[in-house]
Amino acid sequence: MYEPVVGRFAPSPSGRMHLGNVLCALLSWLSVRHQGGKYILRIEDLDPERCPRSYADLIEDDLHWLGLDWDEGGSSGGPDGSYYQSERTAIYQTYFDRLAAQNLLYPCFCSRAELHAASAPHLSDGRVVYTGRCRGLTAEEIAEKRKRRGAATRVIVPDETVVFTDGLAGVCREHLPTECGDFIIRRSDGVFAYQLAVVVDDGREGVTEVVRGRDLLGSTARQIWLHRLLGFTPPHFVHIPLLNDAAGRRLSKRDADLDLGVLRTRFSPAELTGALAFAAGLIDTPVPVTPRELIADFSWDRLPQDDLRLPERFF
Repeated sequence: MYEPVVGRFAPSPSGRMHLGNVLCALLSWLSVRHQGGKYILRIEDLDPERCPRSYADLIEDDLHWLGLDWDEGGSSGGPDGSYYQSERTAIYQTYFDRLAAQNLLYPCFCSRAELHAASAPHLSDGRVVYTGRCRGLTAEEIAEKRKRRGAATRVIVPDETVVFTDGLAGVCREHLPTECGDFIIRRSDGVFAYQLAVVVDDGREGVTEVVRGRDLLGSTARQIWLHRLLGFTPPHFVHIPLLNDAAGRRLSKRDADLDLGVLRTRFSPAELTGALAFAAGLIDTPVPVTPRELIADFSWDRLPQDDLRLPERFF
């Protein structure tokens, strides 16, 4: 039986969207609309102090300006209640308790310096694999440490290799103990971590396709494992090339000259869409185009494997 695709755009409103965010929104939207599926806007504001609602409102305004719509989520809500992660703490607590009931959680008191010590295993991409140093603490040791500092909570990963096929990167595999390690699902300040929240939200919202930047490829195996552990079907992942400036430097929210607040004063929505579509290989020349004009011919096969570069005129 045919199951319609459900995709999502899940920005973190810690600042104004820049063109890298817009590219992800555009490609995820095009994929869903090309397949006749449902598109969700989720606001990943787990830390409300860093992610004020005003930025979330600007994201919606920018998406509307670009011509991108969604079927549920954002300020409109939908069947899963609030689509703001800051308002879903009780939901995350339910799934946290499920893991605790399976004796899969333990407190971690390690400082940042201890986690990044030279003796800790480092992967080629710079990620640090947690050694499990707090996993064997006794109840007495835990009580004593709690007097001095708060604890994050980690989940114990099994001796398992997760294999998945990414829509662009192809077959990927990760041995959880040696390439991931026990990972944090609740921070020491009590805020639930991204890894738990994103899995719970994608699972409950029925997301079948996740489009995001290639810089997040390293977190996919643990999320797939957590999906299965919590009884969800993992979505299909597509990790897109990153968007760089003309010199090959990765864009970020620090590039204020490339955020939508500035770019909306310099370019029309069709001009921005055309430039991004050209950089992604969807059209042959950087001419103005609307998102809806790209739906019919959209194909992941057209995207290059290398990082993408914006035309010079954006700088």
